[in-house]
Amino acid sequence: MLAKVHIYLVVLFIAGIAFVSGCRTSNASPSDDANNVEVVEKGSSWAERRCIKDGWQKLSFSAVGHKRSLLYKGPAGPWSKGVIIVLHGGGGEASHFCSGRRLVKPQIHFTEMALARGFAVIVLDSTTDEVTDAQGRVCGKRFDFSVLNRPNIDLPYIGQVLDSIIPSRRPPGSSQAVFITGLSTGGYMTIRAATYFDNQITAFAPISAGDPFGTDTICDTSLSKRKSAKGILVDRETSKQIIENGSCEAPSYPNESKWQSANPQKKPAFKQFQDASDGIVDLSCMKKAGTMLAKQGYRDRGAFIIPSSGKKDVFKHLWQDAYNEPILDFFDSELNK
Repeated sequence: MLAKVHIYLVVLFIAGIAFVSGCRTSNASPSDDANNVEVVEKGSSWAERRCIKDGWQKLSFSAVGHKRSLLYKGPAGPWSKGVIIVLHGGGGEASHFCSGRRLVKPQIHFTEMALARGFAVIVLDSTTDEVTDAQGRVCGKRFDFSVLNRPNIDLPYIGQVLDSIIPSRRPPGSSQAVFITGLSTGGYMTIRAATYFDNQITAFAPISAGDPFGTDTICDTSLSKRKSAKGILVDRETSKQIIENGSCEAPSYPNESKWQSANPQKKPAFKQFQDASDGIVDLSCMKKAGTMLAKQGYRDRGAFIIPSSGKKDVFKHLWQDAYNEPILDFFDSELNK
């Protein structure tokens, strides 16, 4: 079984995108230097430089002691449809949504379509080797979706984006709507953030993702050959790796961490997206996440599932063009609700 895991993860490493990611902090508000935002004129990579050349802005700032950045682009004039926050998968980069080769083209198409429809887009970038698992092992480049007994790295970062970055760049006459979507461990983090900041999020769409409150990250380098996103994800109820068939199927969920909410009068709607042949996150994990979200009072708009093509395929885990229009239609439909 372990050799099979290695094959899956090596393929995704070669692809340059994808998989695994990190608790409630009592202070997820912006840090003291929330307004100390730098516009970076030159990107740190060829891909970032290409994004900047194409009109994206790279913003750099500090969030609870961590140097963070993001890529931002808005439509011409007001944000008529609001703003979409986007989170990449484990081992990925923000620039994969505005520059890159074949495997990330569907992501680039998504941001292009969103901008054309009047949404602003903010693509977040994870830290590298700052997120740790429960044993303190570093986890590579991924968002901190897991619920652990330590301060979370990414909730304050996202809180700063919501409370400072977005208001400071939103043109007069714009929609106040804020949407969030993400792939793989970025999808797990999408659920963490959307439920934590559920008084500020209009709707959310996790892609190829499961339940962050019932999943553990094990960042043991012996379990994976990937250096960019170390380790594996395991369901807490079954102790199975999430790549396994039926890995998240259980009669009950006693090991689920406590969900964290701002307890708004009306919780945001969600719509899940996944390919039934996903070779990294089993469909049972997506279904578990949907069940738990609905149980917490989030409004389920029905999952978008691409039918199985037969054998599981790691490439079916990635962002697909088939998701783009339905995600934007879903966000559009939630604008005035």
